[in-house]
Amino acid sequence: MRPLTYSRARDVDDALALVAAGPDSAFLAGGTTEIDLIRAGVSRSGHLVDINDLPLTAVEDRPDGGLHIGSLARMNDVARAPGVVSRFPAVSQALLQGASEQLRNMASLGGNLCQRTRCPYLRDGVSPCNKREPGSGCAALDGPNRGHAILGTSDRCIATHPSDVAVALVAFDAVVHTVGAVGGRAIAADDFFLLPGATPEVEHPIAHEELIVAVDVPGDPIAAGSVYLKFRDRQSYEFALVSVAAAIAVDDGVVTGVRLALGGVGTKPWRARRAEAALVGGPADEAAFRRAAAAELAGAVARGPNTFKIELAQRAMVRGLVQSLKGTRS
Repeated sequence: MRPLTYSRARDVDDALALVAAGPDSAFLAGGTTEIDLIRAGVSRSGHLVDINDLPLTAVEDRPDGGLHIGSLARMNDVARAPGVVSRFPAVSQALLQGASEQLRNMASLGGNLCQRTRCPYLRDGVSPCNKREPGSGCAALDGPNRGHAILGTSDRCIATHPSDVAVALVAFDAVVHTVGAVGGRAIAADDFFLLPGATPEVEHPIAHEELIVAVDVPGDPIAAGSVYLKFRDRQSYEFALVSVAAAIAVDDGVVTGVRLALGGVGTKPWRARRAEAALVGGPADEAAFRRAAAAELAGAVARGPNTFKIELAQRAMVRGLVQSLKGTRS
């Protein structure tokens, strides 16, 4: 490993100043992603600014039934917070399925949202990858791509976003709060993750020295019956082939509200807005769920080995809605 320098930030302002001082500086929280990328030669960070002493670890209930989660809150702490478990079970389930127990004890919520794709072409350090070396190409387009995206892709990148909890946060309209040189910003979670387009190396709309300080999840009664389902090659510590965060509200057999988001199939956590629109005002039955799921996947672009994800994603959406519906009736 090449030499690194290290600083420990005293407060938020100090952290911002230390990272702004050099283009190769980076914030260090749990380190479960950044250290791996440095070891692999993917991250060019040369100076790490440790932010673990900053007071950003709270998980607080809001009067509207929502949540305020500090960016340095550990995944396990968020997953087991009573307000998360009772009012946003899909968020808790996504966190608990997102990594091993050891990693969840270290990894921060903010770091999880900023993690880079697990695409092997990015991480092997030698294959053409527009995320690692813009303009070099995308080896996944014609190479083995069973785990790659079918939604939100471009001719520059088809890598999937790896986060589980980001899927649930996008489903429930979470807001990411940051601070930087120009002050604070509030960014809708769905806007925090960028489609690759022609610039796949740009993954988030934040500046180099901008720091995530919190995530707010607005109160929403529909979330209490939510579920997060994850389909993967093995049950122990594996990234999703397809995942779904689902919640549904029904009145007299008619869908009055629905929240749907997909993981493992998109270049970003994928809010299934087409399916949501198709369901509201219609019957709450499996036939309607199947039609809505098919409508959402109608725009999918598969490439040989990952074609199976189209059918799997549709089935996952139907199962998620059915399970959420059963939960609201219990």
